[in-house]
Amino acid sequence: MTFGELLRAHRLRVRLTQEELAEGSGVSVRAISDMERGRAKGPQRRTVEALAGVLSLAEQEIRELLDAAKEGRARRVPSPVTPSALPPDVADLTGREGELAELAAVAERTRTTSLVVVHGPPGAGKTALAVRAAYRLASRFADGCFFFNLRGMDVRPVHPSEVVHRMLLALGVPEKEVPAGEAERSDLYRARLRDRSTLLVLDNASDEAQVRPLLATGSGSLVLVTSRLVLGGLEAGRRLGLDVLDPGESFDLLGAIAGRARVGAEPVATARVAKLCGHLPLALRIAGNRLASRPKWTIGHLAGQLVDERRRLSALTAGDLQVRTAFEMSYRQLGAKAAVLFRRLSLAPGADFGPDLAAVLADVDRFTAEDTLEELADMSLLDTAEVPGRYVFHDLIRVFAGERLVDEEPAPVVAQARRRMADWLLGTAVTAAGFFGPDARTTPSGPLSSQEDADAWLTAETANWLGALRWAGANGLHAEVVRLATAMHWYSDQRGRAETWVEVFTAGVAAARALGSVRDEAVQLNFLTWTLSVLMRRYPEALALHDEAWRAAVAAGDVTEQGWAVHYRSVSELRTGRLEEAQVSARRAQELFRRAGYPLGEQISLSCLALVLDGLARHEDAVQVHRELLANVRSGRPALAPVMASEMSATLLVRTADSLGRLARWPEVLAAADEALELLRAATAPPSLCDAHYLRGLALHRLGDPGGALVELTRAAALAAEHRHHRLAVVLGVLAEVHEALGDPVGAGVSRDRAAAVESADR
Repeated sequence: MTFGELLRAHRLRVRLTQEELAEGSGVSVRAISDMERGRAKGPQRRTVEALAGVLSLAEQEIRELLDAAKEGRARRVPSPVTPSALPPDVADLTGREGELAELAAVAERTRTTSLVVVHGPPGAGKTALAVRAAYRLASRFADGCFFFNLRGMDVRPVHPSEVVHRMLLALGVPEKEVPAGEAERSDLYRARLRDRSTLLVLDNASDEAQVRPLLATGSGSLVLVTSRLVLGGLEAGRRLGLDVLDPGESFDLLGAIAGRARVGAEPVATARVAKLCGHLPLALRIAGNRLASRPKWTIGHLAGQLVDERRRLSALTAGDLQVRTAFEMSYRQLGAKAAVLFRRLSLAPGADFGPDLAAVLADVDRFTAEDTLEELADMSLLDTAEVPGRYVFHDLIRVFAGERLVDEEPAPVVAQARRRMADWLLGTAVTAAGFFGPDARTTPSGPLSSQEDADAWLTAETANWLGALRWAGANGLHAEVVRLATAMHWYSDQRGRAETWVEVFTAGVAAARALGSVRDEAVQLNFLTWTLSVLMRRYPEALALHDEAWRAAVAAGDVTEQGWAVHYRSVSELRTGRLEEAQVSARRAQELFRRAGYPLGEQISLSCLALVLDGLARHEDAVQVHRELLANVRSGRPALAPVMASEMSATLLVRTADSLGRLARWPEVLAAADEALELLRAATAPPSLCDAHYLRGLALHRLGDPGGALVELTRAAALAAEHRHHRLAVVLGVLAEVHEALGDPVGAGVSRDRAAAVESADR
């Protein structure tokens, strides 16, 4: 038996995991994994003795293990790779001119020895880039270009001493003069390179230890290393992380392989194939080769094959080129914990994820998950997301991870991990939403210590908790769906995207009906009505939904929900200009809330009435009502959480300023807007913030300060555009006036054109 086979047999006999053996012996998990797989063929005596001590081996067993290690060291065979024989250049290399230019710049600046590491996921084209660079740059290095495939993903990577030996031969040292000892060979290697100008390409490195002995100082030399690992332990002068191609480059590569006329005839299908390939060069090359070898196929036919995730990796095969094989080579390098996490991350509903979600999936603590995520990122099986501390899969690697999950873990274990993840996402989302609303949580809960933390979590994890909600609804967890949708009501009032809330509350309605709960149905229908009316401005749908909400609330005998149903009707009537009807509905809602003993509802319906009064040109009455409501909030009637009281006060100040503006009382408008902005400094309420900046800008404009107005209105326009605020066209119209006042007709024209485009889109 080999050393690795013996070590594994002894470890399994005493029922130790690799992690447990590592902890007891002081040898790393990765080193133990390498030994058992035969990558490290012959460890030193002290390493063997440390392992043997934990394994409680008898003296004879220790001797056998030592002999196997010695035999492994003796069996190291020379690498079949010949230096200086560059592989053929890839004629259709696409999308890497920027990286090639950077390498050329490094070569131009090189005075001693420069080290460049090119890293990236399997199939990104690292070798192709290095080879193209070597062909372009070789003439700059007087003493030659040397290429070695270090076979870092093989079971037995090339040992550094083998590279040193062959380099010495290539540098003209006769075989008989090559020293027998590794140390002496290394000394001679460094001495021979010291005064030479060389380009050394070390392709497919396994780790830093394989590369470090090959780094020798030369005169104007360049060492170019490619690896799937980041090789962060090397002191590289430059690192190039290869990403996937952009859509245009992907299109070009498919055209170069399959034929430009062919892809030009099916541009939509070609773009779809490129997207399904994840814009990964290897996958694109395979797809192009498949098309080239099947001239009667349409590109749409290939796209149809790739749509099904269960077939995608099998479809991405052309001869001996396989995307799956490229991924498997990296996957085989993982330790047990990393492999488990890699597989289970394929269950994450969203595009990105953090350590907390990873910890739940792998059923480990957060710090272990974070370390393992970093290990996967170092192996280029994950990438870091735009948000620090979060990670993403390449699309095809996610598919591969899902395949491994199905093939290597029992279905009950997978189901348990998925349910654990869904429970955590839904539960944490409910907790986070609890930091908002009139009864907002003020004490820390787990990792969430404040409303700011809760908002950040809900924003970062939107795709994940929303995916968990979909899964829960599809799998009969209706109570969990209703619980989440109900918790989100106050949070949705100022945050998130309208489309998200339509989906959440539509799911809430369906879940309530599945549960047979008429009251929950009324609640969810009211939430959905509000979303359609206030956020989506789909007033006819909102008015139609009001009737359903009203009937459910009456059937449930819930007067508070009846009040909400009538209130949301008044909002839709107000927004559609049916002011007299809106006034009747607002007063009716106020009465229902009063009957239900719900002062907050009274306050909200009265605020809507003030907006109706504004619409009826009763601006003085509207100002009076807004100020009365503001006084109530400030005096604690009704009792509200501090953050909600602050946000409601800001909203009322904005509405007061709006009414005052209709009365042309500009100093008072400015004062109210200033006060609102002060309150909004600590809040994330884009609609109110947009309105406050707009009203302040309008007041400054009317008071003769166009410079100050320009700043405020520009901010308001940006917020309105970002959050699809209904006031965008109005803001742009006033902004055009300000540009004219400042003598800027171009700016005025741009603002007017934008306003016209918005109005046209809204019709």
